[in-house]
Amino acid sequence: MKITRQKHAKKNLGFFRNNFGVREPYQILLDGTFCQAALRGRIQLREQLPRYLMGETQLCTTRCVLKELETLGKDLYGAKLIAQKCQIRNCSHLKNGVSGSECLLSMVEEGNPHHYFVASQVIDQNLSMKVKKKPGVPLMFIIQNTIVLDKPSPKTIAFVKAVESGQLVSVHEQESIRQLKEEQGLVKNPERRRKKRKKISGPNPLSCLKKKKKAQDTKSSASEKKRKRKRIRNRSTSKVLSVKQNAEG
Repeated sequence: MKITRQKHAKKNLGFFRNNFGVREPYQILLDGTFCQAALRGRIQLREQLPRYLMGETQLCTTRCVLKELETLGKDLYGAKLIAQKCQIRNCSHLKNGVSGSECLLSMVEEGNPHHYFVASQVIDQNLSMKVKKKPGVPLMFIIQNTIVLDKPSPKTIAFVKAVESGQLVSVHEQESIRQLKEEQGLVKNPERRRKKRKKISGPNPLSCLKKKKKAQDTKSSASEKKRKRKRIRNRSTSKVLSVKQNAEG
């Protein structure tokens, strides 16, 4: 059973590798139901997942999943501890949190560019059915205390056939085409855009204002002091002359 299970996993994994560019380390997004099933089945995810997928893996989750597990209380305390040990991937629900299933679905939008695996139990039919409608998203679950990589969904197979017939272009091919165009200089990479040169502007109008001449102000104040002194001297000399005239008279 173990050999056949690994053969199926190798076959399904090869399908996603060849058609959607899935590469190691495999990033596996866990929700609360998957963590709870692993806890009940006494499955060591960090040890058994790399063996099952025959490659390096990264266990990931989101803040929305952690918040959901916290609200569910003591019954899922063990599942919360498992999720807290995973790497946290940033989602778009920082201000307004959503349910764990909605959050994981948002992480695989637009063709699943980060090649996430979604790990959730089949009991959550809402999440599993929506994941199967998105081409190129591997789905994992636990059944009879064993990890299973689900076979490609009919939507995924139809997408691959459309790509092979030339009706569609896969996300992996779009990325490779974009990189080739950038290397040939046909498409400008927005990250490599040169900074716009600042236009040479005229002088600052404030700098054109005439500066107040402090030297003239000091000269004028000094001249006024000299005038006052002359007036005082003139007054004193006039008083002296008047006193002499009176004395002579």
